[in-house]
Amino acid sequence: MNFIKKNGSGILVCLAIAIPAWLLGKTFPVVGGAVIAIIAGMIIAMFWRKKGKAEAGIKWTSKIILQTAVVLLGFGMNLGVIFETGRQSLPIIICTITTSLLIAWILQKALKVSANTSILVGVGSSICGGSAIAATAPVIDADDNEVAQSIAVIFFVLAAIFFPVLGKAIGFDTMHGDAFGIFAGTAINDTSSVTAAASTWDSMWNLGSETLNKAVTVKLTRTLAIIPITLVLSLIRAGKNAKDGKQASKFSLRRAFPMFILYFVIAAIITTVCVNLGIDAGVFQPLKELSKFMIIMAMAAIGLNSNVIQLIKTGGKPIIVGASCWCG
Repeated sequence: MNFIKKNGSGILVCLAIAIPAWLLGKTFPVVGGAVIAIIAGMIIAMFWRKKGKAEAGIKWTSKIILQTAVVLLGFGMNLGVIFETGRQSLPIIICTITTSLLIAWILQKALKVSANTSILVGVGSSICGGSAIAATAPVIDADDNEVAQSIAVIFFVLAAIFFPVLGKAIGFDTMHGDAFGIFAGTAINDTSSVTAAASTWDSMWNLGSETLNKAVTVKLTRTLAIIPITLVLSLIRAGKNAKDGKQASKFSLRRAFPMFILYFVIAAIITTVCVNLGIDAGVFQPLKELSKFMIIMAMAAIGLNSNVIQLIKTGGKPIIVGASCWCG
C-alpha cells in the first residue's frame, strides 16, 4: 500500500501518456511510440513544473520500468547470439569510449568547465548516460547540482529522435536490423535513448524487435565499462585525497555493476534452455511486446523529468562538452 500511495499517481500519469503514444506509434511508425512519448512528456514538463505527489512515481517509472523492459527483452533471445554480438561490437565500443573520454578531458581544460561535471558528462556520453553518472558521482565526490546538470546534458544532446533519420541518410540496411542496431548501441549514450531509437527503426521498417534486440545487447556490453572506469577514477581520487589529507571514497563493485544486465542474461539463459528442450520461442513473444510498451512508458517519464529551458539557460559549456563527446 505504501508503494502505491507513494508512486501510484506518477505511474498513472506515465501510463496515460504511454497508451496514446503507443497507439499513435502504430499509426505513424516512421516516428514510433517511444519518440512520441518522450516529446509529449517534454512538452507537458514545460507547463507542469511542480509535480507534487506524482514526482516520485515518474522517477520510479523512468528507472525501474525501463530496466524491467530491458530484462524482458532477454526472453526470446539466444545466449549464443548475445555473446557473439558482444564480441563483434567490443572493438568499436573500446574506441568510442576512449575517444569520448579524451574529448571530455581536452574540453574541460579548454572551456574551464568544472572537473567533476566534465568527468560525469564524459562517462555519461561514452558509456550509458544516467547509470554511469550515478555510479561515478560518489567516487569523485560530485555534488547534487553537478549530477543533475550532467544528467540533463546527456538527455539533451542525445537527439535520439534523429538517429533513425540519420541511419536512413547514411544508408543502413532496412531489410535487417543488425547494422542500425550496432550503430545505435555504440553511438547513443543512455539505455533509454538506445531503446527509443531502435524501437523506432523496427517500427519504420516493420522488423519486429530485431533492431531492438541487437542494440540492447551491444549497449549492455558497453555498460559493463562502468566497472573498470569507476575503479580507475576511485584510485585517482584516492591518490589526490591522500595528498590533501582527505579521506577517499571507496570503490564499490555492487554500486558500479548494473544488476539488470545480470537479470537480462538470466532471461536469455531461460529462453535458450527452453528452446533446446523443444519449447517454441513464440511463447516469449507477449513478454517482448510488453517490453516495447514499457519502453514507451519509460520514455514518457524521462520526458516529464526534463527541464529544457533551465538547461539551455545554465548549461551552455557542459552541453558543448556533451555534444562533442557524442560526435566523437
